[in-house]
Amino acid sequence: PPPAAVERSAAAPGLWYEKAAPGDRRLGKVVTLAKSKKFRDNHGKVLLEGHRLIKDALQAGAVPQTLFFSTVGHLKLLPEAEIKRASLVKVKFEDIKTWSDLVTPQGLLGIFSKPDPAKMSYPAAQLASSLPLLLICDNIRDPGNLGTILRSAAGAGCEKVLLTKGCVDPWEPKVLRAGMGAHFRLPIISNLDWESVPTNLPAGTQVCVADNNDPSAAAGTTAVPRGAGSAPASPKAPVKPSPKAAPEHQDEEGAAGIPELPAQHYYEDWARAPAAVVIGGETHGLSVAALRLAASTGGKRLLIPVVPGVDSLNSAIAAGILLFEGKRQLLWRHKQEDDRQKVP
Repeated sequence: PPPAAVERSAAAPGLWYEKAAPGDRRLGKVVTLAKSKKFRDNHGKVLLEGHRLIKDALQAGAVPQTLFFSTVGHLKLLPEAEIKRASLVKVKFEDIKTWSDLVTPQGLLGIFSKPDPAKMSYPAAQLASSLPLLLICDNIRDPGNLGTILRSAAGAGCEKVLLTKGCVDPWEPKVLRAGMGAHFRLPIISNLDWESVPTNLPAGTQVCVADNNDPSAAAGTTAVPRGAGSAPASPKAPVKPSPKAAPEHQDEEGAAGIPELPAQHYYEDWARAPAAVVIGGETHGLSVAALRLAASTGGKRLLIPVVPGVDSLNSAIAAGILLFEGKRQLLWRHKQEDDRQKVP
């Protein structure tokens, strides 16, 4: 039987919960610690907030450890069989307001075991719409940008997302808020060394990189591209491909050891299954390792032309443009193959 300090929920008779003392500093400390990367890394736990995110996590198979709620009605919105496994703690709404990062807290927070992509059950609709299209994030350090990028990747039907070392932790609260549930719709593999990236790609994947350098105006430069949209030298200036080089041959690389890749506009043909796109952060940009990986797979630089004088596009916007264009090309190619098979 449950201890005397625990009460049964009238709204959900199968649930028992503990009533915390108002202003319990121990609980506040636990929530504060759960927001830190050190806690996430050392204890393998993440903090989730709000009905939508917690419900998505539970439905995907994430394991709840502790749920903090301000009214029992919050529990009725969650699957009872799943939350029975967690410690349920009723706290004052004022305490949750103190702990919360949201402008308008909902009165529900949860500490979960850090989800393992290999053990998650992603939504059937997401799996049915999945495409042989992957996203690789390189030096994406802004939490809002990464969350928005993950949301776009889920919306486009990406097979998975790879995050290299140097990216912000995808389980940071700001990333989770901007992701709007994307974390529980597709696999997100984080903290990868570039040496291990190829082992997480399907065989035969061609890797392309988002580029904000106009090849026709930057001949001979060895600067590493830092975004994905750039103004061409003139409104009708064509993109001139630069000679491709295998990364292992130094004489075929730039002076700084940067591989030269063919460049083209993003709307031209490039998405051949399976395909991967690398998006670099706006401050540090693409790493040389990303360019070498692209060169080794016969990949290309993808340029999103913008009006002259306009700075490069935000990385999250660029990711959305490239991923949905990749989706369009892959679906068109699939339709072409289906039409050919129907011809007697």
